[in-house]
Amino acid sequence: MFSFLNIFRIVAFLEGVSYLLLLFIATPIKYIAGNPEYVKLLGMPHGMLFILYVVLAFLIKSEMKWAGKTFLFVLLASVIPFGTFYIERKFLKPAN
Repeated sequence: MFSFLNIFRIVAFLEGVSYLLLLFIATPIKYIAGNPEYVKLLGMPHGMLFILYVVLAFLIKSEMKWAGKTFLFVLLASVIPFGTFYIERKFLKPAN
C-alpha cells in the first residue's frame, strides 16, 4: 500500500543516490575531464527529487509527530551527503 510515508522513503533513497552520483561522479567528470554532460543529465532529476523530498517531508511531519528540531534535521539531511540514508534508517523504519 502506498502512503506518503512509503513514498517518502523511496524518494529519500533516490534523492540520496542522485546526490551522491552528482557530487562524486558527475561533478569530478565535469571539472577534471571537462565534460559537463553528466551534470546536465543528473542535475534535473536530482533537483526534482530534492523538491519532492521537501514537499513530502512537510506532508508527513504531523503523521510522524516530528518536533520542529527533528523536522529541521530531516530537511537539513537532504543537503548533506548520505544524510537521507541516515534519516531513512533513524526516523522512517517501518514498525515491526
